[in-house]
Amino acid sequence: MRTCNIDKNKSYCNCTYEPCPRKGICCDCLRYHLDMDEVPACFFSDDIEQTYDRSIERFIDYYQNRK
Repeated sequence: MRTCNIDKNKSYCNCTYEPCPRKGICCDCLRYHLDMDEVPACFFSDDIEQTYDRSIERFIDYYQNRK
């Protein structure tokens, strides 16, 4: 089994929600957001992430309309 490399994961994390206890623990972050019918910040560009709209609908719209 692999060990979670929290420090390395944090270097890729663009989440701007600072008190988040899941930063760097990607499996927990993904599970949390999927349970909320959302996707994590790292699935979005920085400008969209800052809107905090992490809905699945926004995710689909973002990827269908990017060029």
